[in-house]
Amino acid sequence: MSSLKKRIITALILAPSVLIAILFLPLYAFEWAVAGVVAIGAYEWASLSGISNRIHKIGYMLGVFSLCVLLIVTVPIDDIWQQGQLISLYTIILGLACVWWCISLSMIIAYPKYIGFWCKSWVARGGFGVLTLIPTWVAVIALRNSLYAVDPFYGASLIFYVLGIVWAADIGAFFVGVKFGKHKLRPNVSPGKTIEGLAGGVMASTAIIAFAALHYQVDPSRIWLHLTIGAVTVAVSALGDLNESMFKRCAGIKDSGKLLPGHGGVLDRVDSLTAAFPVFAFCYVMWMA
Repeated sequence: MSSLKKRIITALILAPSVLIAILFLPLYAFEWAVAGVVAIGAYEWASLSGISNRIHKIGYMLGVFSLCVLLIVTVPIDDIWQQGQLISLYTIILGLACVWWCISLSMIIAYPKYIGFWCKSWVARGGFGVLTLIPTWVAVIALRNSLYAVDPFYGASLIFYVLGIVWAADIGAFFVGVKFGKHKLRPNVSPGKTIEGLAGGVMASTAIIAFAALHYQVDPSRIWLHLTIGAVTVAVSALGDLNESMFKRCAGIKDSGKLLPGHGGVLDRVDSLTAAFPVFAFCYVMWMA
């Protein structure tokens, strides 16, 4: 079977499953489902960290999964939002994620310089994995639970909004990059990415952002805020992609895993979302909620 056919079949199975989980799973079940996906991502991140022993990979996976479970047990689903405010623990985690992505940006800009302090340390790379995966879980759960008592599908629409602008950006970046891409974004990290492609991705996502602003009847005085947060989310999604590429280069591997035929691993499909979700959720909590 060709790689394209494998990609299509995998997408036809995966897309409806994700759609059903976001829309129809009870919140408590949704927490565990997302934790399961994060655990799979953690197993793959163990390879990016330079961990080759399967038992050690499983140990790392269970460690990350246990952190999700700890949050589930410590913070009941009904207490995540209190009087319209996200609880401080989750807000702090999202804030730390924003700091981490700023650090990641500096690492990508400097790559391959100054990699000695982290590239040869599986502990450091494993820690970066925790900073990538746990805030993603927090962000998705926080968004899904937003205004749930008022509208059970409002939080789902926020998740679809992030998915929509990131996927639109990916499609726009691909076609614009292929047609007009000349200036490499970070050739040492990901040779295929171009500045023109990034700009095309941001422009493509603008339509989704504008539609969402109309759908949610955003006050005209806040339109620029929504456009800015949308643009930042799209830009940082590219950072998530570059971040995984950097760690894969350091580990000397092409794909994060083989779980999804034709697509590679779970991280290969959600790398951009691991940056987009926490940053968008933090902005939403601070300025949009």
